[in-house]
Amino acid sequence: MTFRQKTALPRLHHAALVLACLMGLLTPAQAGQGTAVVPQRTIYPGEELLANLVREVVVTNPNLRAGYAEITSDVLGKITTRTLLPGRTIPVGALRDAWAVERGKSVKLVFAGGGLTITAVGTPLQNGVIGDFIPVRNIESGVVISGTVMDDGSVRVAAK
Repeated sequence: MTFRQKTALPRLHHAALVLACLMGLLTPAQAGQGTAVVPQRTIYPGEELLANLVREVVVTNPNLRAGYAEITSDVLGKITTRTLLPGRTIPVGALRDAWAVERGKSVKLVFAGGGLTITAVGTPLQNGVIGDFIPVRNIESGVVISGTVMDDGSVRVAAK
């Protein structure tokens, strides 16, 4: 059995990269080390990502495929669309925004135009995030109309 002598060259190379990052000459990503967000436990579809469920780790694999979450703040409050395993990167495509309106739950319908504002109660026919254009059934008349989901959870109805 033979052993080879350990050289200090890899340690010097690493020290030079760290020094360059500290001096601001290179960002960690340029030095080959970015960050990735990974789950701390198995997270199932439909769960909301909270700060205690994820952590940031340094990426050491230069061959890691792009498209994963890099910063914790980018994933907090998002809903998972598939199972996420602990220690594995979180694909951005496996996350969605939380629903602002949910199918079957009552919402406020608002029509505003020509100095007139009309409000009614409706039932969304599909889930929607802020900005989605979705169909809604007016509870009083039964007519299906479409509108845009607003940030307050109401649906703004467009004039035909």
